[in-house]
Amino acid sequence: MIAIRTRRIIDEAGVDSVLAAAEEHARVKGYRVAITVVDRAGNVLALRRTPGAQVASSVVAVDKARTAAIVVRPSRDIEQQISSGRLGALALHGAAALTGGIPLRADGEVVGAIGTSGETPDQDESVSLAGAAVSFTTSEVPALTYEGARRVAETVGTVATDRSVTPLVAVVDAEGHLVYLWRPDAAQVASVGVATDKARTAAIYRRPSKDFEDQASTGRPSALHLARAVPLQGGMPLLEGGYVIGEVGVSGASSADEDQELAMLGCEALSVKRAATYIPRDKVHVQFQTGGLLLETLGYKLDAGRRTEPGGVELHDRETDIMQAVQGRATVVTGADEHTLGVGDVLVIPSGVPHQFVDVTRPFLYFVTKVRA
Repeated sequence: MIAIRTRRIIDEAGVDSVLAAAEEHARVKGYRVAITVVDRAGNVLALRRTPGAQVASSVVAVDKARTAAIVVRPSRDIEQQISSGRLGALALHGAAALTGGIPLRADGEVVGAIGTSGETPDQDESVSLAGAAVSFTTSEVPALTYEGARRVAETVGTVATDRSVTPLVAVVDAEGHLVYLWRPDAAQVASVGVATDKARTAAIYRRPSKDFEDQASTGRPSALHLARAVPLQGGMPLLEGGYVIGEVGVSGASSADEDQELAMLGCEALSVKRAATYIPRDKVHVQFQTGGLLLETLGYKLDAGRRTEPGGVELHDRETDIMQAVQGRATVVTGADEHTLGVGDVLVIPSGVPHQFVDVTRPFLYFVTKVRA
């Protein structure tokens, strides 16, 4: 599983290049417009206004750019849908059905958008197209993957289950948008929103949400006015190489302090350093005497398997079993298939496939690596 990848972002020089090209086109045409560039989540990176641009255009330009960024297409497409009778598109969260927003792409990846407002829809769009057409620079930053978000959430979930508590765990990306939600059956409904709010707060302010709760409760109640912040502990940034790549929020454990503690444990799930593991032959031999665990990590575990009799049917929803016989023989049924394993034979059983040992020698020894999906 890959927990962290890299993604492109438009850098400061790139933003300047896009804005300069767009502004030049507007000035040549005599357009009075506001022009803005946003990141992939629609957050403003820069804004310019040509002389005479109406004040409202600054807000509308941002709306158009944000729409193009989050729906990954020109904002004209949304306006055309609505004009053609698809009125439900008016309810798209965060989108404005106004022509003039154009995505900015680097190697096929949307890294932001440009929006223009102040003149006719076609004229506004022509300015944005001029900006989007220019070559612009980007940089690469680490980013959280879906698998990484799941690792964080399920690490917290495992600890919570061991403690017999049932919080909800939300993991968001660097801009505060939900990537993965761990919700046990017994979790309280209110925790869905609260955990996400905590994670989003840590994301957009790049610091633990506890900082704001501490401020609000120790003499600075105005911290409650910070935009989109929820001053409740339990939200923690996820860091990689000095960059905030995502955040984890926990709500509904036994106390606010335990929410915070579990969120901190979630952060550690990404900081585990990979290293080679050496298991001496003597230890392997001893473990085979009873059967049992040799190694466990977040992604897989290795068992020294020992069987002296057939077993019941097994089915693993999220583990693939890789078995290698080291002593004796066994017959394993997987679905309608039957496999006889002798020394050196390997059997791979994907997750979701029922299997059963129906015949074994005494003892049958085998390694089994359980890879978590």
